[in-house]
Amino acid sequence: MGLRKRLMRCFGFGGEEAVPEEKQEPAAAEKRPGGGAKPKLRRLSTANLRSLSLQDLSRKLETTRLHAFTLDELKAATKNFSAANFLGEGGFGPVYKGFVDGRLRPGLEPQHVAVKYLDLESDGVQGHREWLAEVVYLGMLSHPHLVKLVGFCNEDDQRMLVYEYMPRGSLENHLFKNLLASLPWSTRLKIAVGAAKGLAFLHEAETPVIYRDFKASNILLDSDYTAKLSDFGLAKEGPKGDATHVTTRVMGTHGYAAPEYILTGHLTARSDVYSFGVVLLELLTGRRSVDKRRRGREQNLVDWARPYLRRADRLHRFMDPSLESQYSSRAAEAAAKVAHQCLQSVPKARPTMRDVVAALEPLLALDDDVPMGPFVFTVGAAEAAPARVVAGVVEAAAAAANANEEEAEAGSRQGKRHVMSAVHAESPLRYASAVKRPESPPTLSRA
Repeated sequence: MGLRKRLMRCFGFGGEEAVPEEKQEPAAAEKRPGGGAKPKLRRLSTANLRSLSLQDLSRKLETTRLHAFTLDELKAATKNFSAANFLGEGGFGPVYKGFVDGRLRPGLEPQHVAVKYLDLESDGVQGHREWLAEVVYLGMLSHPHLVKLVGFCNEDDQRMLVYEYMPRGSLENHLFKNLLASLPWSTRLKIAVGAAKGLAFLHEAETPVIYRDFKASNILLDSDYTAKLSDFGLAKEGPKGDATHVTTRVMGTHGYAAPEYILTGHLTARSDVYSFGVVLLELLTGRRSVDKRRRGREQNLVDWARPYLRRADRLHRFMDPSLESQYSSRAAEAAAKVAHQCLQSVPKARPTMRDVVAALEPLLALDDDVPMGPFVFTVGAAEAAPARVVAGVVEAAAAAANANEEEAEAGSRQGKRHVMSAVHAESPLRYASAVKRPESPPTLSRA
């Protein structure tokens, strides 16, 4: 059977008729009275993906509520993949912003989406495998810290993925490409905790899912900086039964991959833990995992940071200077200890991601030792109120004066010029000019 025909059958476009799921299979979502779906965490449905036949995989995907978009529908959603909607280019291919609603397809929730376009000509079979892995894992899994897959396109030679739109972009852009603003400490911790929760969810499945490509560019942020993991193209099912690891071809990103995985190809959930430690270092230091522009040992973030992670009294030397010391020292020290544990050379010495979440989440409440920032002068409420009164009086006086001048001009034409002088004598402007601001010292507030 040809590749195209097998894929068409795999996604329910032809071949054998789908058989209803067995009762023990978890439902994709619970119905609500309004017809929508009640959010639910799903992770057990990936239990035996490696052993599924194409027909079984097709039946599983039918429970995911994913939309199988046509090429014409996605052209309409992205305005024919216009340059104005271009968001960026990743390893998968170009990404475009779009909008879908019920006019495109009845029952579709109105929302902005990101359409990722796979370049099959350059990526070939490997690109298709990554596309298929994303559809499978994001179609089966649902969690607040995993990006939501809305649907896909599998028309002729076209391979596309349709995600929820993440308006803040990637963590990488905020840490290394935004020169105008720096992420505050509290936001960095929030992102670290959210990403850790996403990884913990994957690792705790009945058959664990190893993310394998955890890095700053794969952490996307929504409007309130909630972190969500994206790009599951390299995800693998973890070891089953008595197996301690999965042996696979080494893939991932230099600077983030665990050393034992690079050397042996042995993949475990602790490989993801190491990658998380690298990203946590990036959040603490504001440095890239690998930066060839730096000198010698500083080019590799982990090698450069290790001596500082062991000494709390040296912590200030490696914290991101753009934070301007506006962070809790206790929280920073605790986060550095977590990073140090995640980066242990021996995989078994690293914590689980659930342990990481337990260690990092309480740090969100540590803010009592944050140094006071620079002060600026601002106008306090005591001054602002009289100022508004004066402004109102002056405005009313000006309006009255204009009306009186018009009346005076009319009177002068009738020989009644004395009206003008009488009006000006009683003009409210006299009272407005007499109002004085009460003496009140300016208040100080933190910048």
